[in-house]
Amino acid sequence: MQTNFTLAQLADPDVNESEKILRKCVHCGFCTATCPTYLLLGDERDSPRGRIYLIKDMLENGRPATEAEVTHIDRCLSCLSCMTTCPSGVHYMHLVDHGRAHIEQTYQRPLPDRMQRKLLAEVLPYRNRFRAALLGAKAGRPFKAVLPKRLQTMLSLAPGKVHPPSRQERPGVFPAEGPRRMRVGMLVGCVQPVLNPGINEAAIRLLNRLGAEVVVSAGVGCCGALTHHLGHHEPDFAGPNVRAWMREVEGEGLDAIVITASGCGTTVKDYGFMLREHPELAEKAAKVSSLAKDITEVLAMLGLPEGAKAPRPLKVAYHSACSMQHGQKLHRPPRDLLKAAGFQVLEVPEGHICCGSAGTYNILQPELAGQLGARKAMNIESVRPDIIATGNIGCMTQIGQNTGIPIVHTVELLDWAAGGPEPEGLARVGDRVPA
Repeated sequence: MQTNFTLAQLADPDVNESEKILRKCVHCGFCTATCPTYLLLGDERDSPRGRIYLIKDMLENGRPATEAEVTHIDRCLSCLSCMTTCPSGVHYMHLVDHGRAHIEQTYQRPLPDRMQRKLLAEVLPYRNRFRAALLGAKAGRPFKAVLPKRLQTMLSLAPGKVHPPSRQERPGVFPAEGPRRMRVGMLVGCVQPVLNPGINEAAIRLLNRLGAEVVVSAGVGCCGALTHHLGHHEPDFAGPNVRAWMREVEGEGLDAIVITASGCGTTVKDYGFMLREHPELAEKAAKVSSLAKDITEVLAMLGLPEGAKAPRPLKVAYHSACSMQHGQKLHRPPRDLLKAAGFQVLEVPEGHICCGSAGTYNILQPELAGQLGARKAMNIESVRPDIIATGNIGCMTQIGQNTGIPIVHTVELLDWAAGGPEPEGLARVGDRVPA
């Protein structure tokens, strides 16, 4: 793609990077075939190629975003399926992140939009605030019908059960069982431990059993994905997280930083890029990104315990989250580990298409997210699984809204096969599958 940026514009590191990305695009349109919003809407502006043109026009002309541009860029899920499809290596993720930041800097959203987005940014990344919000949602559920549509959407996604803080949320060390083979840090996360603390509990149990010492470091909070995708130009949480993990690296050392939510993993693995211009943190951020691993990557390195076996013969539909298959390019580890543990792994039709969760997308774009969620559930149900496994809490919530099939995190099944407790999410399977 030909570009016409001035030298003054290219002096901006973000513009310079985006210009390089734009020049790689050859207009081939392969991306339109795998874009969920183009699949649903059939509008070129709701395809990656169309959004690339919109972002190019905004940046090249140095002008504020228009309402139409905001509409079509907001509809992007950042599922990154286009990056898997693209034969030219266009790094769409960095380009659309720049486009969103430009929108937030130059476009005045309507007041209700600003309030909703601020609420999400001020609540979801903070565990205690999120817990309080869920308790408020529980109290407000009887009045749902009279509330504004935006609040109705948020209430419909709120679970009935609110988990109190778990031991895994507090800074500390979980020692390895037997000789220590590895020392790893763990990202506890923000939304996940509130909605399902059993995921991190299972991960720590299994890692300890395999000889890994797990460290939950003081000062590590939300990964920052949520606010980053809302258009916040400076990563709100990346800096503190990098500093906290580097204290461990420079102290007793870390062999890996384990992440149990694939959306967070994609973000932490990108810290090196996000902070590349930071005079103090650039090198440290690159180090942190190099250490970041999905839990299944680390388990593949360690190997499952000898004798690990599925307690019941379950057919598992594996849903590969977009952040797992497109963001981190991880395909084999989760499937191979489930098969090694004795589960029958089923592939889901249209597995490359997003379920519609995409961080806060199912809150901000409920109509499109609803269509994608229903489509994903239909495809999963078509293979007639006993349970669904995935590696991202957002997908678990979104898919769970659209099907009655139990859904659990991959690491919960692996921990169960290795001698851990039965995942709470399997409670509804007992009547259908013989023990």
